[in-house]
Amino acid sequence: MITILVAEDEVHILRLIQRRLESAGYIVTPFEDGDEALACALEQRPDLLLLDIMLPGANGLEICRQVKHAYGSAAPPVILISARGQQADIEAGLEAGANDYIIKPFSPRLLLERIEAVL
Repeated sequence: MITILVAEDEVHILRLIQRRLESAGYIVTPFEDGDEALACALEQRPDLLLLDIMLPGANGLEICRQVKHAYGSAAPPVILISARGQQADIEAGLEAGANDYIIKPFSPRLLLERIEAVL
């Protein structure tokens, strides 16, 4: 089974993502706090990280950088999600090591397509 760590501080969005991914057969580990998500990612190495950029504690960019650094070439893929859709924001996410960047709001179908593309 594929495990996806999801870090999103907006609870209704987190639950929506969790339900959609679980209905698609993924195991979801949800977090509302960046520090907790980072600790889990470094201890358990999920198959994929889906990270909001703006989180309490460590932000999504920081989590991405640390996970990519810690695991090197064996790092799991990271998809960043954010309401920030300027080109500079997207470039910052990709420079942090993200494999993809999704702008909010997004459709659940698009999310699944992008997840399948990076796995």
